[in-house]
Amino acid sequence: MKRILFALVLLLLLAPQLRAEELKELHNVPYGDHPRQVLDFYPAKSDKPTPVVFYIHGGGWRGGDKKTNPKAFNDKGISVVAINYRYVQNGVEQKVEPPVKAPLSDAARALQFVRSKAGEWNLDKEKIGATGGSAGACSSLWLAFHDDMADPKSEDPIARESTRLYCAAVNGAQVTLDPKPLREWMPNYKYGAHAFGLPNLEAVIEKRDEIMPWIEEYSPMAHISKDDPAIGLFYGGEVPVVGSSPKDPTHSGVMGVKLAEALENADVEVVLVHPGVKDPKYKNSTEFLIDHLTK
Repeated sequence: MKRILFALVLLLLLAPQLRAEELKELHNVPYGDHPRQVLDFYPAKSDKPTPVVFYIHGGGWRGGDKKTNPKAFNDKGISVVAINYRYVQNGVEQKVEPPVKAPLSDAARALQFVRSKAGEWNLDKEKIGATGGSAGACSSLWLAFHDDMADPKSEDPIARESTRLYCAAVNGAQVTLDPKPLREWMPNYKYGAHAFGLPNLEAVIEKRDEIMPWIEEYSPMAHISKDDPAIGLFYGGEVPVVGSSPKDPTHSGVMGVKLAEALENADVEVVLVHPGVKDPKYKNSTEFLIDHLTK
């Protein structure tokens, strides 16, 4: 009898370790009904719940794929989730208005799905940091700043999960879909009309007053508040100069400069790295995420 009790105690002590060792990579796990509503899971080996990097790929919300290399994070005890999502053209096909609601709402739903798997996947649901480049960066910032979209009264347990983040570190992010400030910051800016199903930025400017509710809802900067998580902003290209016409306005550090100003005014922790910044604390978004998620 004593041997049996000892074996049971030993099994209970080893259970978390055994479970962590048994977790395997999972690919194309559905979090919705659309073929693009799938994600990949790369678990870190740990006997306690792990932090999570939530990767949203770029591609203008019109292309791209979730394929990523999780090694740098897994080696530090951080699990990785990489998501696909509906493109804006899928939103058009499904009559989603505006079309950008499709990729952004998918990002929120995928995040809630991941939290719902916290027990099964050995995750710390509080420590989730988003990352991505370009449109994936914009989606990450939208999640970071938006009020919690959880519905505590929903009959769907996934919908009851939080959409808030612990931190976000992004590359070449668009920070707003509002053409007015964008053209003031960079007169040659042209990106973003497809988010609203329009042909060009001039059409967005013409309809700006009419579609302002859409612009405000889906622009990350419109949702900034003092309770937002720590943000890392990383940009390449030229030294940003507000009012200039950079070679790549779509990914210009000018947007990072303006977003950092807004976050500092709201007393939100922000790190901005771009050409011209000397001796940055973090060389890249990976370093930022590892530091914040393993503190």
